[in-house]
Amino acid sequence: MKKCLSIAVMTMITFCTTAQRVMTDSAWRAEVKTVLLTREGVELERPVLTLGAGERMLLQFDLLVDEAQNLRYSIAHCDAHWRRDDLEPFEFMNGFEQGEIENYEFSFTTLRPYIHYYQSIPAKFAAFTHSGNYLLAVTDEEGDTLLTRRFWVTEEAVGVNAEMARPYDGMDIMRRQEVDVTVKRSEVGGNNVFLRPEYERVQVQQNGREDNARWLEFSGYDGTALCYRFRSCNVFHGGNTFRFFDCSNIYTPMYNVQKVEEYGGELFAILRPEENRSKKHFLSETTLNGGMKVNIQGRRKPAVEADYVWVNITLPMAQPWLDKSVYVVGQMTDWKLDSTSRMDYNPQYKAYVKRLLLKQGYYAYQLLVKRYEVGGMSDWSATEMLEGDHMETSNFYTIFVYHREPSDRADRLVAVKRIKN
Repeated sequence: MKKCLSIAVMTMITFCTTAQRVMTDSAWRAEVKTVLLTREGVELERPVLTLGAGERMLLQFDLLVDEAQNLRYSIAHCDAHWRRDDLEPFEFMNGFEQGEIENYEFSFTTLRPYIHYYQSIPAKFAAFTHSGNYLLAVTDEEGDTLLTRRFWVTEEAVGVNAEMARPYDGMDIMRRQEVDVTVKRSEVGGNNVFLRPEYERVQVQQNGREDNARWLEFSGYDGTALCYRFRSCNVFHGGNTFRFFDCSNIYTPMYNVQKVEEYGGELFAILRPEENRSKKHFLSETTLNGGMKVNIQGRRKPAVEADYVWVNITLPMAQPWLDKSVYVVGQMTDWKLDSTSRMDYNPQYKAYVKRLLLKQGYYAYQLLVKRYEVGGMSDWSATEMLEGDHMETSNFYTIFVYHREPSDRADRLVAVKRIKN
C-alpha cells in the first residue's frame, strides 16, 4: 500500500513539474518498442473516445527485457495545446485515474526475447466525465516514465461539416488541397455549447502529421454556423502516396524488402533503395497513410510470436544537403521529425541511411525534408523535395473543435470529424 502511494505521489509530482511542457507521444527508454493505443475493436484509427459511450482503449507495448516488471499507468487532462492543465482527477473522471498494468506475455520462439504488455483503459468501473485532450503515462517500479501516449475524449456536442476544395487563391491547384470547415449547433446534444468565434478553436491535421497541423481562422457566419474557410491556413500540400514495406515473412522477402538475413542472433531486413519521387507521375496505391500493423505469416499470435528486425532504409544521393535534413516519418517513428527519425548521410555508400528496430509487420511512411532555418507554420512543403505534391493524393484529415467559455476551467473537445478526399 505504501509503495503504491509513493508511486502515485511521484507521478503527481512529475505531472506538476511538466505542466508547461507540450506533451507528445514518446518512448522514454530504448527498450520500449511498438507502442499502440487504440479504441478497443478499432485497430487503425486514432484513439478517440466519445463521452458517455462506455468506450475503452487498449494499450499495448513491448519491453525488450528478460524479466517482468510491475508497471503502472496514470491519466492526466491537457489543454488544447497539449499542456497539463489544472483539472484534478475527480474533475475529469469517475473512478481511479491510475492503475496497474496487469496483463503481460513473454515472447514465444523469437530470436530477440521481449515481454508484451497490454491493458484496457480506463479501469472497469471508471469513466471520463470531461471531454478534451488526455495524456496516458506508464511508469516503472521506481516511478520513472517509460512512455507517454495521447488520446481524445469528445462530446460530439456540435455539428461539423468539412469538405475538400480547390485552393481558394487559384494557385498550385494541381499540388494543394483545401479543407473548409463549418461548425454549427448539433441537433442531438448541443444545448450546452454557446457557439461564438472567441470560444471556439479549430485544428486540422493531415494524416498523423503534426509538423503541418493548422489552427483555422474564423472567416464569417453562415446563418448561425461558424465558418472556417478560404484562408491560407486551410490549404495543405497534397504530398504523395505513402511508401510501404512488408516484413511479415523473414524467410521469403515480401513487398519492397530486398532480403532478410541473420547475423549474430539478430535479423536484418534490407529494403529496396528509395528514390526521389518528386518528378514522377502520380501513382495511386492503397496504403495505411503512415500507419502500421504488426503481423507474421503462418502464426496465430503476432503480438508475442513476431520477431524484431533491424530495417535498413537507404536513399541514394550523390551529395548531401547542407541546409536540409531527411526524416523517415510515420506511426513507426511517432510522426516526429527528430533524431529518432532523421536519416544520416553515409559518404561511403553515397546515400542517406536509417536503421530502425521494428516488429514484424506492415509499415507505411514518407521521406520528409526539413530546412534548418524554417520554424513554425510555413508554406514550405516538407513533401515537395522527395515525395512530390499532388492534388489527387488520398489523405485523411482530422478536425478537432475545442470550446472554452470564460467560466470554464479547462478546454472541452466538442467535436472530432475525420474525412478522406
